[in-house]
Amino acid sequence: MRAFTRTYVTAAVAVAALVLTGCTAPNSGAAPATPAANASDVPDKPSAPVTLNILDVAGNQKLTGPMVDAFVAANPDVISAVTWESAGAPDLVGSIKPQVDSGSLSIDMVMTGTDGLSAGIGQNLWVPLVTDYGDRLSNQEDYIEPAANMQKLAEGFGVVTTYYPSGPLLQYDPAVVTDVPTTPEEVLAWAQANPGKFGYARPANSGPGRTFLQGLPYILGDSDPTDPVDGWDKTWAYLKELGLTINNYPTGTGQVITNMADGTWSMIPTTTGWDIEPRATAKMPASIEAAPFDDFTWVTDAHYAVVPQGQTADKMSAILLLLQDILTPETNAMAYDTGYFYPGPAIEGATLDKAPQASQDVIAEFGRDWYDDLIEEMPKAAPLVPAALVQAFDIWDREVGSGKFEAK
Repeated sequence: MRAFTRTYVTAAVAVAALVLTGCTAPNSGAAPATPAANASDVPDKPSAPVTLNILDVAGNQKLTGPMVDAFVAANPDVISAVTWESAGAPDLVGSIKPQVDSGSLSIDMVMTGTDGLSAGIGQNLWVPLVTDYGDRLSNQEDYIEPAANMQKLAEGFGVVTTYYPSGPLLQYDPAVVTDVPTTPEEVLAWAQANPGKFGYARPANSGPGRTFLQGLPYILGDSDPTDPVDGWDKTWAYLKELGLTINNYPTGTGQVITNMADGTWSMIPTTTGWDIEPRATAKMPASIEAAPFDDFTWVTDAHYAVVPQGQTADKMSAILLLLQDILTPETNAMAYDTGYFYPGPAIEGATLDKAPQASQDVIAEFGRDWYDDLIEEMPKAAPLVPAALVQAFDIWDREVGSGKFEAK
């Protein structure tokens, strides 16, 4: 998932940007605020409006930023201002762990995908939000079924805010790819006949790369698509052979889009959102086409809100109120955005007609008329559980991508 580099400030008065490389909290001359000892210490409403500092490692600001704006505008007595910073998911633990260990938080909430969620769970960085505060997040009862399944992956630590079926799909330049592959075997044959013209990004840094990695075991018929260590023999063999045709793996999906836009590559694995949004925002020619595999399983994806351990009672109160509002149909429908996470909403009733008109117009022009039927028809599977996902990334880095990407 993409990581934006801009800083976004929600408030009448701008708040100074955070410095992620340090461990010092804002107003470092003052003593750190006392963290909430337990759930009973968290009030229904903050004692005074708080400033929230949000770190986005999933490009999620694009979807939830307007939701946060709307809440802040309607509830200035809860949140006075919000700052956003962005970073890559692989950098997340290095940024947050020193803050948690020192008890001095400069980041109050993180918006992440399954990658950052998994890494933080492994390092015991997150507050068990749902476990401790589930009764204050009652709108989770309105998750659509696949989003509810994604919520299970959070193991009680994160809250799903947006959802999409993801992929894997194929995207291609119709001027170059005239006989569109419909199976992984046909993709391999095309890549071998056109070396250097097919590619994807390092899965640990890329939503489409991660989806392609996890979708292949279902398509190839591996013995256990949920076990990358002992159940992916066909997938690892396939990716190694496919890798012989690939010169390098970008460490971000943005470069993949650039490669397609400038003709460096002519075919890539993609997802619904990465097909729609780059064409809608002119990062990629509108003429680029997409196609499904003949027989595949959607590997679903989601964004999560997580809170670093050691949060104060007032800020925790504000975060819970914010998340409860995000999980309402009227607010969650903003997730349609420019198709980046299509469809995007995680909540029942958050339909396209409730989305801003600009979103409705984008989907009408750049959506695919076969997407919705395909989403309904094809089976869906949740991605790997956090520990298995980390294992899959490690195996790919060592056995497939080694020497062809620059690890951060």
